[in-house]
Amino acid sequence: MKMKRLFKNVQSMVDKRGLILSLILLVSSFLRVWSLDLVPVSLFGDEIDVGYHAYSILKTGKDYSGNFLPIHFESLAEHRTAFFPYSAVPTVALFGISAWGVRLPVAIFGVLGILAFYLLVKEITKNEKLGLLGAVLLGISPWHIHFSRVGFDGPQMLFLFTIGIYFLLTSLRGKNTLWLSAIFLALTPWAYNTAKLFLPLTILAILIIWRNELMKIPRSRLLTAIIVFTIISLPFALSTLFGGGSERFQGISIFNDPTVVPQMGFDRQNDLKVRGSSSFLPSIADKLFHNKLTAYSKIFTDNYFQSFSTQFFFIKGDALNPRQSSGFEFFKIQSIFMIVGLVFLIISQLDKKVKVFIIFWVLAAPIPSALTQGGGDHATRLILMLPVLVIFITFGIYYIYFKVNRKFKIFYILIVLISLLLSFIFYQHDYWVHYPWKSERWWHAGYKEAVTSAVRKGADYERVIISSADEPSLIFFLGWSMYPPEIFQYEYSSYLSKNKNANSTLNLGKYIFPPIGQGINLYEMGSKLPENTLYLATAKEINLNLIKEPGRVPSDILLIDAISYPSGEPAFYLFAKNEKN
Repeated sequence: MKMKRLFKNVQSMVDKRGLILSLILLVSSFLRVWSLDLVPVSLFGDEIDVGYHAYSILKTGKDYSGNFLPIHFESLAEHRTAFFPYSAVPTVALFGISAWGVRLPVAIFGVLGILAFYLLVKEITKNEKLGLLGAVLLGISPWHIHFSRVGFDGPQMLFLFTIGIYFLLTSLRGKNTLWLSAIFLALTPWAYNTAKLFLPLTILAILIIWRNELMKIPRSRLLTAIIVFTIISLPFALSTLFGGGSERFQGISIFNDPTVVPQMGFDRQNDLKVRGSSSFLPSIADKLFHNKLTAYSKIFTDNYFQSFSTQFFFIKGDALNPRQSSGFEFFKIQSIFMIVGLVFLIISQLDKKVKVFIIFWVLAAPIPSALTQGGGDHATRLILMLPVLVIFITFGIYYIYFKVNRKFKIFYILIVLISLLLSFIFYQHDYWVHYPWKSERWWHAGYKEAVTSAVRKGADYERVIISSADEPSLIFFLGWSMYPPEIFQYEYSSYLSKNKNANSTLNLGKYIFPPIGQGINLYEMGSKLPENTLYLATAKEINLNLIKEPGRVPSDILLIDAISYPSGEPAFYLFAKNEKN
């Protein structure tokens, strides 16, 4: 009877905690999937790029630049990691190049990342309550919610890395999961460029921290894991080193910052002026204080420490709108728990090697971003910090509860719940009510409607010119029109073979794309626009609100259509020459 009662109690506890976890995942899914096509208001250029790559793979087995099953996808401006485009192929097949087609895979991996985080925290702490609390906090995180609702690569990378570390830790307890850890960790850099540097650092840390434990794992398991890891990571490493996969880093690296050398020269000349020297040649001291090493070191350290700043975490967040929706990455109330949690984690009874790894994680995560221009507050490149910071917050909330006098425990719980609930409600209000209008230009709202209108109305014209006066429009046309990728691959390859300058006029059948930055003045359009031609212009290029003032359209052109932002402000215009004039 006692054994039967004990079994029932254990089963009841398991069922209860399983129900709580299911509820957490259900609510987290709702927060990430609900109205995915409405907020953010449109697809960002990078999202369209991924969608068109996935569509091209679906139709031709090649990326849209014509590379068969690539390891890095060759986009118009960069080489893109492959995990996201491949994961989007099924959803693009179902929903087309749309918000659902592009963003749904990210939302799914966002939810899976919460499950992986729960498993990791539970494994680290041997405490299911901490695992559940951590899952709740990651589930309501503004940083995590935002990136799980947009077509960026971060959530996939977080899931792969988190579950990979979880399986590593379980393998150290004797489970046959090291091969699973090898699979997920090897896939991590396939998801996002940041992991290309962070993963080698992590592997090195693992080998140093757990070298004795790893040597106790049966050799057959170790060999299997090494083979699996090599098979997955070697092609990617070769592509990164020799196949163009490093071009993105070279372009955004602090070592490619064009301001460094001029600033260095200015600082040296300034030193000469301060000393009153009549020479134009810097002294040895000037060169010691102002050189590339000191310049790059300063940029790196500035970026690195900015990544830990309260400005980035709690006040302003990322400086660029598409990479944040709230103006912060964490709720302000969580700042207390983050600091306290770090202290409690260090002095806790956790396994010392686990604590060393967690500290390594938080200190190493900003390094890849710090090596890039603007990397100090780049929420996408810094997203590897998110899980470990949520671990600190989880520890802070949980262990303060046990330090509080019994009389005040209920009061403490109420304060925490009310503070988090109010913070979350205000964040959600801003996200759903204010953010769509605040961010409409950043998210390239109006492009879908503009391209759709240009294609539909362009059927009556010999040619359609699509302006790139403000920004490159080609990828938006390709994605929103779902232009046949097999045709684009041929036409674009032919274009590149004939034009050394990639910023020259591109013709795709009847569709013409002038060089980036080249527009037509509204009052010169009648004389410059060919007959039987439709011209898609941005409202910024025209610099007039022709929705409110249609009478300002010159008599020698026709306003065929006007496309507005969700706020009602003009976004695009379609013009044609008034041939009756």
